[in-house]
Formats: sequence, structure tokens, C-alpha cells
Amino acid sequence: MAIHGKVVAITGASSGIGEATARHLASLGAPVVLGARRTDRLDRLVAEIEAAGGRAAAVRVDVTDPGDLTALVAAAVERFGRLDVLVGNAGMTRIGLVAEFDVADWMAMVDVNVKGILHGIAAALPVFRRQGSGHLVTVVSTSGLKIVPTQAVYAGTKNAVRTLLEGLRQESTDGVLRTTSISPGYVRTELIDNAVDDPAAREQARQHMADLGIDPLAVARAIAFAIDQPDDVEIGDLTIRPTRQG
Repeated sequence: MAIHGKVVAITGASSGIGEATARHLASLGAPVVLGARRTDRLDRLVAEIEAAGGRAAAVRVDVTDPGDLTALVAAAVERFGRLDVLVGNAGMTRIGLVAEFDVADWMAMVDVNVKGILHGIAAALPVFRRQGSGHLVTVVSTSGLKIVPTQAVYAGTKNAVRTLLEGLRQESTDGVLRTTSISPGYVRTELIDNAVDDPAAREQARQHMADLGIDPLAVARAIAFAIDQPDDVEIGDLTIRPTRQG
């Protein structure tokens, strides 16, 4: 597979889609560099990947800090000699009506979901240009495809990233850079855990996610599919969701 030997850095790698992607790509022969704030989880994940015969390294990354993304990219180059793919997976959601004016939550989503991706692009793109190749794979959301009440700001951040990547793609038709937007629907992850403050509403959302959500490995396989294409093929947008999702 074209994945074998490709060096992949992943943000939000300590759980959910990021963790599943790290495990899956490592099993296919990709050295992985894992970034997240919860370093205890990262260290355990690295140990498990290495015990299974894979290659992995971990860096503490808060995507709101541009220096942390620079350190993640530098760690990949220092440890494995290059960086072929940056998977921008870290994200957060807060559910609420716009009229509730929770400006702090709005800004937090912008900082993580939009600025976090920009910080990754700023760190990785010079390396990709220097190497002559590179791939940005970014996890967005079906929330940006079907807008619903209480998710307006979250959907706005995801669509901002989708637009950003399309603009970057059109600026990068020299064959050096590939961009891919992955839009998952309901996936069984921890994303919903901090989405609402009300305990009853949070438990209801968790139950809905457990009943309907798909395994994060399904999204990891979609990411692997995009990475595995020949160098002259780009998977621009890929939507993956439960068959029962409306």
C-alpha cells in the first residue's frame, strides 16, 4: 500500500477518531507522530503501537498554540526524517442557540476548530514545499452539510475549514500539495461529553450517540483510503456517516 512508510502526524490523537487513525495507519506501516494535550494517553498509545510492531512518537499539542504545531511537525522530521501527512483531527463542539450569546464558547470553537487547523497548515506547509510533496487531511463534520438549530456556530467553524482547504487546493495545483476534507456523521467518540452543561441533556446526547454512532475505525479507514491514493490523485471531500443517520 502507498501508506507504508509515510510519516503521518495526527492531532487530537489521544482518543476517538485520532486514536483509531493512529492505530490503523501504524498497522499499515506508517510511522505516526501523535499530538494531544493528554500525554498520559499518548504515551500508552505509543507503547501499544510499538508493542504491535509499529513506529510511533508523541508530542504534547494544544492546537490553539501555534508553537505546539511547529513542535509536532519538527518531531516528525527529527524522528522519522520527513512529514508526509498531517491529519488535523482535534476539535470541540458546544451546543446552544445563537440567541443564548455564549460568546466564550463561540471563541473556543473558533480557536480550536479554525485557528487550530490554520496553525497546522502554517507549520506543515513549508516542510511539504521543501520536500516537494505533502497531504493535509482534515476532519470536518456533516454538521456543516446539514445545518440544524443549536449547532450554528459549530457548523460555521467546520464550513470555514472546508472553504479554507478548497481555496488552498486551488492555490496548490503544482502537484506538491494534496488536501482532503473528511466529514464524519455520528461517531462514537468523546466529542459530545463536553458539548452541553445540562446533565440530562448530555446523557440524552450520549445515549443517542451510542445508539446511532459508528465505530471511529470506520473514519480511520476513510482517512487511510484518501492517503493511499497515487500521488496524482486527490480525494477532495469524503462523507462517512451511519446508514440510519437522517
